[in-house]
Amino acid sequence: MNHLLSNHYREILIGVGEDPEREGLLDTPKRAAKAMQYLCHGYQSSLEEVVNGALFASDNDEMVMVKDVELYSLCEHHLLPFIGKAHVAYIPTGKVLGLSKIARIVDMYARRLQIQENLTRQIADAIQQVTSAAGVAVVIEAQHMCMMMRGVEKQNSLMSTSVMLGAFRESSNTRQEFLQLIGRSK
Repeated sequence: MNHLLSNHYREILIGVGEDPEREGLLDTPKRAAKAMQYLCHGYQSSLEEVVNGALFASDNDEMVMVKDVELYSLCEHHLLPFIGKAHVAYIPTGKVLGLSKIARIVDMYARRLQIQENLTRQIADAIQQVTSAAGVAVVIEAQHMCMMMRGVEKQNSLMSTSVMLGAFRESSNTRQEFLQLIGRSK
């Protein structure tokens, strides 16, 4: 457990006007430090560790898609959560990635301090790097607590970001097929 982090949370309690010696708050700095370490555990992972060699030869050259991958991240501007779903697709060129690895890649980058735009790009670039795919598409839809709980307080707002690489960027038909499969195209 990180004592430095725990001490900082104790100071935050004092800074907001609380008494860290109050019964309900005695262990809060330690719990908050442990929670923050968990929420940011993506920093302790590398792409190589996450993929762990789970690339398999395949003749498939059609779109592979994982839809509705839950993600939980922290806004790097306010340290407040954003929660959503990632839709990830790629077009293989001789190798396919183990199914669970896509979700693990999403988690690895989501469990870092983020902005959604960068998270979307990081996931797409990682899938491209690992698979050498003919194309990669990532769409993330998320609700941001920094917008819902503070500031403009818009509870029903949803942010969407997308990154299209290779065939998804070059071919409107391929992009359209992906968007229709995730149900986001009109």
